[in-house]
Amino acid sequence: MQEVLQKQRLSFAKSESDFFVSLRTSVNEYFKKNNISPTGNKALYAKAAFFLGSYILGYILLMAIDMNGYLAIGLCLLLGILAAGIGFNVMHDGGHGSFSKSGKWNTISAYSMNFLGGNAWLWNQKHNVIHHTYTNIDGHDQDIAQMPVLRLSSLQKKFGFHRFQHLYCIPVYGLSSMLWVFILDYMKYFGGKVGELSTPKLSVKEHADFWFWKVFYVVFYVGIPIWIWGFKAAAIGFLAYHVIFGIILSLVFQLAHVVENTEFTHDHLHFSKIQDEWSIHQLKTTANFDVNNKLLSWYVGGLNYQVTHHLFPKISHVHYPAINNIIKEKCKEFNIVYNEFETTMDAIKSHLGYMKKMATE
Repeated sequence: MQEVLQKQRLSFAKSESDFFVSLRTSVNEYFKKNNISPTGNKALYAKAAFFLGSYILGYILLMAIDMNGYLAIGLCLLLGILAAGIGFNVMHDGGHGSFSKSGKWNTISAYSMNFLGGNAWLWNQKHNVIHHTYTNIDGHDQDIAQMPVLRLSSLQKKFGFHRFQHLYCIPVYGLSSMLWVFILDYMKYFGGKVGELSTPKLSVKEHADFWFWKVFYVVFYVGIPIWIWGFKAAAIGFLAYHVIFGIILSLVFQLAHVVENTEFTHDHLHFSKIQDEWSIHQLKTTANFDVNNKLLSWYVGGLNYQVTHHLFPKISHVHYPAINNIIKEKCKEFNIVYNEFETTMDAIKSHLGYMKKMATE
């Protein structure tokens, strides 16, 4: 794991049980017994081709055909849905090094983040290094960092308007991808930090990559649409695209961590380390949802199996259903917490309930 220089270094308790050793052994045996690789397979590559091909085709049609305004908005919404699909299925696996056995193809897959307006290097620092290590630890995990209008942890400052956040949080999520592309990436880049945690210095190539793709994004997502459609139509289409994109991305990750069943540890306020071992911490702070919904699992790249992903981030999501069964068995065997919501709606209700709770605690 790439080093991050921290304002406050946190460690986890040493393992006091055989849980994770036993779990990891069983997972390794599964791959060995079935003679399969833990990385992606043909089904994943076909899905990647579908999302990327559909997205590029949709963009070309939008720019090339003089279509009805409502049809154009509908296509912008579809592009937002496809963009989230690329993020879930191509970028996410590539960023974790699980898309392919080939490091080159993992890098190419991860770079689809840049194609969508973000930056793969910054995402790696925020997500792989920080979020996956310090899940739901306020002040460290930037996925629960306080936005001015949302309170996600009882440690965060409370304002009067937060009492309505369970009503307005989803519209706010619709602005999140624009905030990420136009503001947050630049704050991390120029500040050299993800939250309060300093990041390694970028190489010359990484600096060049950052600016090349940011310019690319402005040209292809802002400049060309304005040139073809005019400012007003382009602005409406751009907003429609980002609202659906942001809501989908945010909800999938919020339902995995910001729900009533998961914990937000405060150990770091009283001790120099987290009292649980790392694997137990991941189980306490993470939840699965709607894992029997095959269409949902296909679209969100297995991120409804978030427990599996957090315990084994280097394994491609195409293997999550089988691996999750092993995890459930081991949790039962060792009498360890396992969080799961039967349906997506159950998870959404729990998320909104938690957001309402944070308005009063």
